[in-house]
Amino acid sequence: MLYEEPISLEEAALNANDVMVAPSRKSYVHGCSHVQLLFETVGDRLRSAVDQVPDKEFLIFKREGIRKTYSQVATDAENLACGLLHLGLNKGDRIGIWGPNTYEWTTTQFATALAGMVLVNINPSYQSEELRYAIEKVGIRALITPPGFKKSNYYQSIKDILPEVTLKEPGKSGISSRNFSCFQHLIMFDEEDKIYPGAWKYTEVMKMGTEEDRHQLSKIERETQPDDALNIQYTSGTTGQPKGATLTHHNVLNNAFFVGLRAGYSEKKTIICIPNPLYHCFGCVMGVLAALTHLQTCVFPAPSFDALAALKAIHEEKCTALYGTPTMFIDMINHPEYSKYNYDSIRSGFIAGAPCPITLCRRLVQDMHMTDMQVCYGTTETSPVSFMSTRDDPPEQRIKSVGHIMDHLEAAIVDKRNCIVPRGVKGEVIVRGYSVMRCYWNSEEQTKKEITQDRWYHTGDIAVMHDNGTISIVGRSKDMIVRGGENIYPTEVEQFLFKHQAVEDVHIVGVPDERFGEVVCAWVRLHESAEGKTTEEDIKAWCKGKIAHFKIPRYILFKKEHQFPLTVTGKVKKFEIREMSKIELGLQQVVSHFSEL
Repeated sequence: MLYEEPISLEEAALNANDVMVAPSRKSYVHGCSHVQLLFETVGDRLRSAVDQVPDKEFLIFKREGIRKTYSQVATDAENLACGLLHLGLNKGDRIGIWGPNTYEWTTTQFATALAGMVLVNINPSYQSEELRYAIEKVGIRALITPPGFKKSNYYQSIKDILPEVTLKEPGKSGISSRNFSCFQHLIMFDEEDKIYPGAWKYTEVMKMGTEEDRHQLSKIERETQPDDALNIQYTSGTTGQPKGATLTHHNVLNNAFFVGLRAGYSEKKTIICIPNPLYHCFGCVMGVLAALTHLQTCVFPAPSFDALAALKAIHEEKCTALYGTPTMFIDMINHPEYSKYNYDSIRSGFIAGAPCPITLCRRLVQDMHMTDMQVCYGTTETSPVSFMSTRDDPPEQRIKSVGHIMDHLEAAIVDKRNCIVPRGVKGEVIVRGYSVMRCYWNSEEQTKKEITQDRWYHTGDIAVMHDNGTISIVGRSKDMIVRGGENIYPTEVEQFLFKHQAVEDVHIVGVPDERFGEVVCAWVRLHESAEGKTTEEDIKAWCKGKIAHFKIPRYILFKKEHQFPLTVTGKVKKFEIREMSKIELGLQQVVSHFSEL
């Protein structure tokens, strides 16, 4: 039962772990709560934080030496928002952000929220063809990006798909492209004195806003509603080509708030070390927005994951919470310089994004003092967390499941007929509540496939519900591969590999890997003319620079037509391919439970 008036954060913290589950033999739980849902926009919450703690440090980017208070973040976000409006961009326009973890990324996150625009997160590992799809799918009007990162030349990738960008200087009228009718503006982070034809400099846009633009921004802030779209994150849901999961202010702000509440962020000073990418919900929602809703601090050790940088950041900033996927944690605790740093400040953290070895969880509690470590489960489509362990449970119990249902959410386990199964019986996890995305952008048919008329979202994950209402994920009903927290969709990789002139047929599966949990394995049948001529290395080299590195198959097994296991209807049995690959490659299943996001 909800109180008519909100209770204090102190009372809320006491109740955050009271997950009340009505006794039932059915695999159904409801996250009852003493704490009301928030009904604010991200902009509202940022303004409120500035009013309360203007001079408190909010965002720290160690590699760049940037430290920003709540007030400074709000000022910078407002300046960028006004600049975007000055360029003629409007409320509801999709603004792409393509790059690693930088202060500009978070500034764009808050600027678009203030201006009522929709931020589109683009994986920094994407190459030109993936970028083309991302821009086309949701009609991105402006793209904000650095010139490049690591081995990726972002500006060159943009020129490859948008050659018109170099033909004119940037102007309010924008870029005219016959391939992308919606696209207008390219905004590049500054890099010394280099000029990128057709692109605005990020710092120029920050200074463009006029008094008229500020009045317009104030009007938009008043008009923007919590149920308006805020963010599009690319996901394939359960299979196929990436789709744009459309999340609202209400979705992500509440999920961030209740995740932070259950983690105890409202109880004491919290400094969160976030080595995870911002383009993923783990970084931008569970990290940045969870800190915002509880007035805490985020530390980003490096633009992308760097185990040593993370260890140094914990030591130097005295971080109290540490986020990561199992792969990240494995790399950190096995780093040669691990013993050089002090981790006494750490008391909590989240582990999610991939199958989590139980032995790793034990080491994190024992070696890194993460006594309040919590496991999270969810999907991008649920903003993202649906289940999360509580601090009341002993650490050994926390790692045996993915936790309890989150406040204000419902979940059930159903069979193939969509009937709820008894507890202890396997079935698909479905979730309903405030966190379920609005839709897949411009994909009504796919939205209807995965969200029922009564708003249950089908996750595609197979689980068992225990007597206490916790669940354990035991597999996936679809073929999605999770490599170190990166979701890989076999159909997408297969369609790409079919473009190789030597490939006659290809099937992608995930196989176990000690470090990443899973990696990509390809069964390839070559054209007769290519047999004995095309090698595994040839195909891998052809993939480089065209698709993200983590999608490139680790293993390529060449097969004849008769070697593919088929059903009676002629469909390839992927489960058998997976098992046969494990035997052929000498791979053992990683002992784990799932803690996906």
